[in-house]
Formats: sequence, structure tokens, C-alpha cells
Amino acid sequence: MPLRRLALAAAPALLLAAPAAAAPLPLPPGPEAGDHLTVTVTDGGRLDGRHELYCHPARGTVRDPKGACAQLDEQTRWDRDLFAPVPPGSNCTMLYGGPERAHVSGTWAGRPVDTVFSRANGCEIARWNKFSRLLGDPARPSGK
Repeated sequence: MPLRRLALAAAPALLLAAPAAAAPLPLPPGPEAGDHLTVTVTDGGRLDGRHELYCHPARGTVRDPKGACAQLDEQTRWDRDLFAPVPPGSNCTMLYGGPERAHVSGTWAGRPVDTVFSRANGCEIARWNKFSRLLGDPARPSGK
């Protein structure tokens, strides 16, 4: 039997004798596995302090962990950076919202977070309000 015919005849036997392919690798943990944020609020009076937030399941030392996780989940889009700063050159009202500042760091939806919030103008106030459950609401006595 010519070598070529022998190789073609042996190919099916080799496939059957080959060990089963390794099982596919497990998927990496979902984004919720790393959802942890550290929030430090300064110059906010009763809001001041360092707080932790873990989601999925919601827990931590922010005032309303379940509400904060829900607010973040509702706004999360895979094609946008949820924590992006106000774009440079934005037209913002010259409305001062107060001296409050916040630094948020950690991981959300599998992405690193390291951002600063303020209430220095209309755009920054609107950005703060998007995260009011996480940062607190200076206008409300309870901070929620």
C-alpha cells in the first residue's frame, strides 16, 4: 500500500485514538465578582468619611448599599465609562453646589475606578447626583 493511502487510511483511527480535547477553560469571574468601591467624602460635614461598597450581593458601610448598587447597575453600559469625568470644554452653569468632594476608587464591572467628584458647577452637581446613593445627597438631612 503506498504511503499516502496508508496515511489516509490511518487518519480516522488516529482521531479516534487521540485523547479527548481538554475541556474549555472556565470563563473568568463576572464583573460582579470584583465590584468593590471605596468612597472618601471630604468637606461635606455629616457626609464626611471613608465608606466601602460591595455589590452582588450588596453590602458595605455606605448609607444604603442596596440602593447604591441598584443605582450603579441601572447606569452601567458596556460601551461607556460610568465614572468618566465631565468632558473638558463642557458648557456648565456657574452654579455652586457646595464644598463637598469625593474620591472613589476600586473596581466596577471589571474596570478600575479612580475618580474625583465635586459640586463646583452645574455639570459636577449633575454628575454627583447620578451617584447620590453612593456619595450621599448633601441636600437631604439623612444623606441618602
